[in-house]
Amino acid sequence: MLYDIFRFVIDTVGDILGSALLLRAYMQWVRLSPRNPLSGFVFTITNWLVLPLRRVLPGVGGIDWASVVGALLVALVVNLLLVLPFGTPAIGGLIVASLFACLKWATYLVFGLVLVHVILSWVNPHAPMAPAVDMLVAPMLAPIRRVLPTFGGIDFSPLVLILIVQVAQMVIARVMAMTLGLF
Repeated sequence: MLYDIFRFVIDTVGDILGSALLLRAYMQWVRLSPRNPLSGFVFTITNWLVLPLRRVLPGVGGIDWASVVGALLVALVVNLLLVLPFGTPAIGGLIVASLFACLKWATYLVFGLVLVHVILSWVNPHAPMAPAVDMLVAPMLAPIRRVLPTFGGIDFSPLVLILIVQVAQMVIARVMAMTLGLF
């Protein structure tokens, strides 16, 4: 039971921090203004890792490599902490598990952004965070909106994106289990 509590805490902290690091990289890729509430929150919880990494890893090609590598490092530390009680892990397995953790965090991030986008559009489309969320979700919804028309003024593209993300999560989980020999 103690290990389950430890695993829960480590997974939760890792998921939040890893997702925030990926969100930071994505926000900079879409050129979201740093002067909005979402950016301020993400910068506050990730600066301690990104700023030192940025001295070594500058952004290239519009990608914030310090945030991406930071997410990979967080995934590596989380996986290492979870397997250390059972013995010395294989480095190859840790690296593969860390890559899959980052993919999992990316799908959680897309799901969360779409969910916040939908809720804000229903409840308060003029909320201070709404333009930032809209800007983050728009590139993902645009290809679906080109193919799927609105029906009676209702946009079903967020629902389709959520379904795609759910399928991606299932595929990632299955491939991860097969790759790491868990299936």
